[in-house]
Amino acid sequence: MGFLDALLGRTKPVKPDLDQLFGLPSAAITLEAAAGFKPTGVGSVCFAAAEGNAFAQVQQDVQALLDADTARGGQPVELTPRDAYGYTWLTSRQDPDDIVSLVNDVHAVNSALESQGFGPQLLCSLVNFSDVQGRRLALVYLYKRGSFYPFAPLVGEKRDNPLELQIKAMLGNDLRLEQDLTRWFPVWGAPGL
Repeated sequence: MGFLDALLGRTKPVKPDLDQLFGLPSAAITLEAAAGFKPTGVGSVCFAAAEGNAFAQVQQDVQALLDADTARGGQPVELTPRDAYGYTWLTSRQDPDDIVSLVNDVHAVNSALESQGFGPQLLCSLVNFSDVQGRRLALVYLYKRGSFYPFAPLVGEKRDNPLELQIKAMLGNDLRLEQDLTRWFPVWGAPGL
């Protein structure tokens, strides 16, 4: 970053660090101990599907890789083509007690798309949680920011902002959290939420 960039307030974008996803099992332990939230076994990756054979082939390869996991007890991966915002979701379901396998699935999807040059297509990844009161929560990984934020939806496309801030305070030692709250965009209609 040059002097002019610093003077004008421009900053270098954060490089994605997919290994941050491996902090989720530790965060899950913290969430359960501190707030009673347990993994639901659902995780998903959101991306802008690109046109062309190369992207279609990568998408098929990733889906085949994760579907092979059904031998271990997982369910086949679900592909949700273009949502209301034009994004595609690839959803993995695992045993709720096996968050490590779920995180591995989410990491595999992100890594496969990134390694084939489709990193710019990646938007975010989610791992879903719930508590005994029926509250829902997702830890959202922003690919382009390399950080997480909590998303707690309520009925009627509203958010539980106090819960989100409470979760942010709990997970500061487990995950790299997004400090810019304006980047905590809602992911309405995300699979599993």
